[in-house]
Amino acid sequence: MLLSIKTGSCVLVNLTLFITTVLIWGTTWIGIALQVGEIPVVVSIFYRFALAGLVMLVGLAAMRRLKCPTVWRFVVLQALCLFCFNFIGLYNAAALIPSGLVAIVFSLASIFNAINAWLFFGDRISIQTLLAGAVGATGLVLIFWKDLIGNVDISTLEGVGWAAFGTLVFSLGNMASRQNSRLGITPVTANSWGMCVGAVTLLGLIVLNDQSLVFSTKPVYWAALVYLALVGSVVGFTTYLTLVARIGSARAGYSTVLFPIVALAISTVLEDYTWTPLAIIGCTLALIGNVIMFWRPRRGRVKEL
Repeated sequence: MLLSIKTGSCVLVNLTLFITTVLIWGTTWIGIALQVGEIPVVVSIFYRFALAGLVMLVGLAAMRRLKCPTVWRFVVLQALCLFCFNFIGLYNAAALIPSGLVAIVFSLASIFNAINAWLFFGDRISIQTLLAGAVGATGLVLIFWKDLIGNVDISTLEGVGWAAFGTLVFSLGNMASRQNSRLGITPVTANSWGMCVGAVTLLGLIVLNDQSLVFSTKPVYWAALVYLALVGSVVGFTTYLTLVARIGSARAGYSTVLFPIVALAISTVLEDYTWTPLAIIGCTLALIGNVIMFWRPRRGRVKEL
């Protein structure tokens, strides 16, 4: 009886973390789109993580929960991958290609996570993981088919390259976070210091590129910044990396397939997005991929959780 209650509670927590991550990061694409163009990419990302890191450190200090990591090397690696170079890739991609194509490339994070977990931790790559990723990615291709059938030029290839780079680096950051959890460093601690390390690194890149900290005059830019920093970064990364520690990087990474579906749902309300038959089929396939990824035989569920 107690085992059953504990198992049910564990599943509920994991489900809550997964849904929260999908809902938050499914809306951050809009915030990123609002920031691209006026301000240099690296400067916008610097503002985001400087604010997020400061809020986390001050908040934890106020609650007397601020701790220094016992081991710094993987915190630094996580910072460079999750709070710096991956976003340089994704922001640059968003400036060159449609957001739908960026979303499709980023949805491969679950596959990258599975491969990297095999390389770095010896995890077995299951057919179930590969099948779920393939079905989900196929669904996204159908959803954004109109964005993909246009003429392919150099800028498109460059954008896809930036998106692939950002996704790969994001996956490596997942591995660093997983190692931090193994070392007893919580996602909250790793994120708070990691965001500050990422911000300092970004500031260094700004100086090296002889850029200046220009400021936008548009209120919508700063509203997007606050949302991306506080909700998208402080809350979003904490829930996602906690999920990685609880259910593994491959299964947590599948949330990337569902982000664009949330974005489309919002676009339906705010921007009159029209659902085509292909988009409906694609959305259905993405959800089926989700079921495939998380389905477990009844006899194996208690043991795994």
